[in-house]
Amino acid sequence: MTGRSQASAGDLLELVRSGRAITRGALQQATGLSRATVGQRLDRLFRAGWLREGAGGPVDSPLGGRPSITLEFDDSHAVVLAADLDTRHARAAVLSLTGDLLAERAGTLVIEDGPESVLGELGGWFADLLAEAGHRAAEVCGIGVAVPGPVDRVTGRVVQPPIMPGWDGYDIRGRLSRAFTEHTGAPAVPVLVDNDANLMAYGEQRTGHPDCSAFVLVKVSTGIGAGVVVGGSIYRGIDGGAGDIGHIRVGADALCRCGSYGCLAAVASGGAVARRLTEAGVPAASGSDVRGLLAAGHPEATALARDAGRRVGDVLATVVTLLNPGVLMIAGDLAGTAFLTGVRELLYQRALPRSTAHLEVVTSRLGERAGLIGAGALVVEHLYAPDRVEERLVVLGV
Repeated sequence: MTGRSQASAGDLLELVRSGRAITRGALQQATGLSRATVGQRLDRLFRAGWLREGAGGPVDSPLGGRPSITLEFDDSHAVVLAADLDTRHARAAVLSLTGDLLAERAGTLVIEDGPESVLGELGGWFADLLAEAGHRAAEVCGIGVAVPGPVDRVTGRVVQPPIMPGWDGYDIRGRLSRAFTEHTGAPAVPVLVDNDANLMAYGEQRTGHPDCSAFVLVKVSTGIGAGVVVGGSIYRGIDGGAGDIGHIRVGADALCRCGSYGCLAAVASGGAVARRLTEAGVPAASGSDVRGLLAAGHPEATALARDAGRRVGDVLATVVTLLNPGVLMIAGDLAGTAFLTGVRELLYQRALPRSTAHLEVVTSRLGERAGLIGAGALVVEHLYAPDRVEERLVVLGV
């Protein structure tokens, strides 16, 4: 808030959504606004359908009296669409405004087919999912998309993505917005795009580690990327390139898909492990194939995953020393015991004890849904931020 006397309806909604103030009296105390002004601003939120009254809270006065009526964010007035694109597979979902999955689909969508085709088909997925969830397209307030490449936050376009041929600079927001309208007949809605590791980290931090002020997630699948959440917000760098650790040079001779030699992803990603297995006579086309072999306890896959973990752990020693996170989460196709063991071996060997004294090294809790949850949360936090709330209330005429 710009000042206690300047608190807007959007600021009041933020206080209620965060749980910092959930009664009229608490809102008065938090903002310094009069009872009448709080009432007027809450009335706008009630008329928009964004707030509702809950059960009575505790009695504030030691002398007793009527319990205070609590206020709640009403998540029933809209839904969010989310998608998480990988190189050969995708997941899509309809989510409530509080992150509950209402309908979900997973299937084959090949990034190399290009954005026009992939995003057009995704629009059809969304239409089917809305019907399955029993919601109208008019109820959708926004769409969030996770992609396996660096994203410029201002434009929503991927920037020189190593594993997304044909997507560089493409208008993902515009195409997906059109595809949504084409398949549902509904007006365009806001589309937000971010890197998959960023959104996985955002989803995992918010749902499982909300009190962790410095959180790092490393996704190891076809490629390798990291998402960083600091102070509850995604850290993207100046143009979306933060966390691209898969292209740190590690001194190997392997050719990476980015065109350079010696990248971490070229020797330690799920794709790299799949190639080494194939060369050893164990057919594996992708990181998902490696995941299946690891689940079956295949000895060669287990050994190679542990070696890949050691290589990644060597790089993460620098990451941990630089960021001093409270949680380091390993996710993706290789996120299992063998890989995690390798990470820990080198991480604790190379990083200073001061950097790891309070560090938790864990695996994903949300699994393959982390990117969807993060994409949905990104949309909600964008649309219900205080300034945006004011703009939207004016449009609604309340």
